[in-house]
Amino acid sequence: MGTSVQVFYEGNVQGVGFRYTVRHIAKGFDVTGSVRNLRDGRVELLAAGEEEEVRAFLDAILQSELRGHIRKHSEAALADPPEFRGFEIRHD
Repeated sequence: MGTSVQVFYEGNVQGVGFRYTVRHIAKGFDVTGSVRNLRDGRVELLAAGEEEEVRAFLDAILQSELRGHIRKHSEAALADPPEFRGFEIRHD
């Protein structure tokens, strides 16, 4: 049984290659999900996988070069996770 989370990142997180870096980091982990910019300036990340993989993935984001752009992040569990085939950047 896996886990599924929704994370919102706040700070200077748009226009800095945030989504592309997150997608690149995701390739190193057995996770699926998506990342997208929100109109209010935040970035939304959805990630699903085994608990340990998801945790390691989220930690890797916070330890990457993106950490200087993240002022705040909040996480919530997703009770009804969407189905993902891989990890994608959404443009909606």
